[in-house]
Amino acid sequence: MATEIELKLQLTPSAARQLLSHPLLVGIGAQKLHLLNTYYDTPALELHERRIAMRFRKKGWQWLLTVKSAEPASGGLALRNEWETPAQPGIFDFSQVDDPALRTFLEDKTPQLQPIFTTDFHRTIWQVPFGQSLIEMAVDRGSVASNGRKTPICEIELELIDGHIGDIFGLTRQLQDTLDLRPAVASKAERGYAVFAGTPDTPFRAKTATLGPDLTPIQAFRNIALGCLEHYQRNERGLIASKNPEYVHQARVALRRLRSALKLFAPVLPADFVAAYGQTWQTLASALGDARNWDVFVSETLPPILAAFPRQRDALRLLREGTRRARQARNAVTHLVSLPEYPRLIVEFTAAIYALNDPLPQNLEDFARQRLKLRARQARRLAARHRELDATERHRMRISFKKLRYAVEFFAPLLPSKPLKRYLPALTRLQDELGLINDHVTAQSLLDEVLQGRPAGPVHGWIAGRHGLLVSELPEALDGWLEQTSPWRN
Repeated sequence: MATEIELKLQLTPSAARQLLSHPLLVGIGAQKLHLLNTYYDTPALELHERRIAMRFRKKGWQWLLTVKSAEPASGGLALRNEWETPAQPGIFDFSQVDDPALRTFLEDKTPQLQPIFTTDFHRTIWQVPFGQSLIEMAVDRGSVASNGRKTPICEIELELIDGHIGDIFGLTRQLQDTLDLRPAVASKAERGYAVFAGTPDTPFRAKTATLGPDLTPIQAFRNIALGCLEHYQRNERGLIASKNPEYVHQARVALRRLRSALKLFAPVLPADFVAAYGQTWQTLASALGDARNWDVFVSETLPPILAAFPRQRDALRLLREGTRRARQARNAVTHLVSLPEYPRLIVEFTAAIYALNDPLPQNLEDFARQRLKLRARQARRLAARHRELDATERHRMRISFKKLRYAVEFFAPLLPSKPLKRYLPALTRLQDELGLINDHVTAQSLLDEVLQGRPAGPVHGWIAGRHGLLVSELPEALDGWLEQTSPWRN
């Protein structure tokens, strides 16, 4: 078995042509190959479900059988276990797979295996010495095809042959100085399955991080942060190409979770790392927050107001102004995501995450318990005074509960499932209630801007009444949360 450490970068055909004359490649001979691959799976796509890719590859005159077992990619970087052996097309021999459970699974599924999609591309390869490492740079151009559908391939793969993982990022940074390169998370196999299914892209939601008690807090942070980064990257394309507001929502959640993780793990992280990256993501996070707030206002807060006052002048002004602000906010996000600084930020941040080390390892379960207790204590302190809080303090309480929820979700694999199943829904309900209250505060502020000093009309009274009703219902949600046993106390 080989472990493949690979960074994947998307580029345009124009950038691919420019790369051929890059100074880093001067004097280095290139190898050119035509690679034809057929990927197999069961009719129920059981290999794909387990993040396994299995293919027959024609490389020159030789056929190879390859099995890859992948971890999720973040920042474009993927770490995969790979087994490859000479083969005859259609003859499945998994004796080279030295993972017993995986080999048994593949052998059991062999009678059901069938072709799913093909990738057909030309590859140009350079062996690039960089830093203390030797890195294989491969430019692939071609297509993925299945069921009469195709999608293009134009990407760079940087694979560490020998040396240090940091040199892959160093090489990438030099390439990004002159080329538009964006880290990619979707492998060719993943894209092939999408072509096979014929389904459009959909917003990507957060997944539970892989944590275990054997990890240190630094290792746990690395898994969580890379998961947040993958969550953001998988929605990045939708921010540019789709009008679906859920892409904005999920990208915003991803960065909120990431920034919350930075603060949660701050006691074990280098202070300069926390300071630098806590601030670095602020511009994009703020733009996403603004866009999300206006999306919620137009699509959720405003419809009942318009239904109650269909011909009222202030309500119609709210609609026009809200729609205009939502469009402006979305354009601001699209602009930021399109800037060359953002793919560079992703590479820099991914490199910094992998560079973190563990000078003083701690027990992860003890660390999680301490941090969860602190988050809960901060939330309880504000909750105890909820009847006397003004709008600003209530907003602080909402943020406090959001941080607590993210912390619980991050550490969920370490917590007992029975109390967690009761605690997390109660916390989520409370956070939702606080979010609705905040939405109506935003609506009141916008209406004040629209009225421009004119006397408040019936719409203002409706919003104020609805806000008051939501605030009056808050104690019930707070009590529901307070009644729950904290999972980390068991």
